[in-house]
Amino acid sequence: MTDIQSPTLPNPALLIPVNPAIEKYMLGLLSKTDHPVLTAMENLARERNFPIVDRLVGAFLETLAKSINAKRIFEFGSGYGYSAYWFAKAVSEQGQVICTDGDPLNKAQAQKFLSAANVWDKVDFHTGMAQAIFAQTEGTFDICYNDVDKGDYPEVWQMAKNRIRPGGLYIADNVLWHGRVAMAEYEDVVPGWTEAIRDHNEQIFADPDFDTFINPTRDGVIVARKKL
Repeated sequence: MTDIQSPTLPNPALLIPVNPAIEKYMLGLLSKTDHPVLTAMENLARERNFPIVDRLVGAFLETLAKSINAKRIFEFGSGYGYSAYWFAKAVSEQGQVICTDGDPLNKAQAQKFLSAANVWDKVDFHTGMAQAIFAQTEGTFDICYNDVDKGDYPEVWQMAKNRIRPGGLYIADNVLWHGRVAMAEYEDVVPGWTEAIRDHNEQIFADPDFDTFINPTRDGVIVARKKL
């Protein structure tokens, strides 16, 4: 593990990668993406304090998927389908987004939202542990998307990297972890999660089979393209 030489910032909220005014401007440019289902999903996230990637990252995911003509996507951790909404918009009518979540209530909520958005027929939603479902699912993927418990990030990377087709993408959210990855001292949400994210990020950047970049929007999104 690389020794992180960084300032002591005890309050992670102080380390915001993108100025809020810039994010507000970018959101204004995305006003054309507004949809009643999307708004309802975002409102529910605010009401329940439920973590979603939100609109800026969602639009980024859709663009990435379209840029490689993705047809088969696996989500490690889907919640009630917010990221799947964007991926399902990107894939063709014959495309598939395989979703996973441990809570059957989230699956029911996802079906309600994604059916209303006319994309549920592209979704294959499984209830259970994402890693176990992935191990039971055959084949390769255009995109593997990781948004499970942060302590599991290194494990998911190791599972996914060999099942992404050449030219395909590995994507993970929360890789800046509210700035904790750059802090010498921090208060972790769960003990070990920050170190797990650091380990995850360093493994990916060190892998010679992938070209990797972190988009600092919101909580940081890592994108690793498997070389041809």
